[in-house]
Amino acid sequence: MAWDEWEQLKSAAADRESAGMQLNQVPVDPDGGSRTGPGPGDLVMNQDDLGAVGHQAFILHGDLSKGADLAGAGMDKHGTGSTMQASSELSTHNFALGSALSTTLTMWDSSLKTLLQACAHISNHLDYTKALHANDDAKIAASLKHSDGTAESWSKINEYFK
Repeated sequence: MAWDEWEQLKSAAADRESAGMQLNQVPVDPDGGSRTGPGPGDLVMNQDDLGAVGHQAFILHGDLSKGADLAGAGMDKHGTGSTMQASSELSTHNFALGSALSTTLTMWDSSLKTLLQACAHISNHLDYTKALHANDDAKIAASLKHSDGTAESWSKINEYFK
């Protein structure tokens, strides 16, 4: 009796082992054919998406440059903005708020310049990336064509990775 139980356990273990580890993967097309485009598991980034993000970063840069520059707003003949003028006036009358306002303005100006640089970097980088990858895509597409000029199928490309 114990021997039969042992044989059953070995058989059950062998069945489980045959399934083995299975990694998540893109499901095979139901018709068994090859896909002609990206499937549900493929990462897709359209040129329009990159352009839209870059354009929004450009717009944000312009809006921040015009509306958030507290250091330069309301400049007097000496080039001092109205916030710094107020800070100076408050400090002259021994208000601690004058020093705090000056520190706040310095921190704001530094943060604004950093944000403006980030917006410019995003906008410029996405414009560059968009152009670079369009060129790369054209080269890759040209290299993956059959001699008759038709594109290589997704299923054939997938075979290269096996």
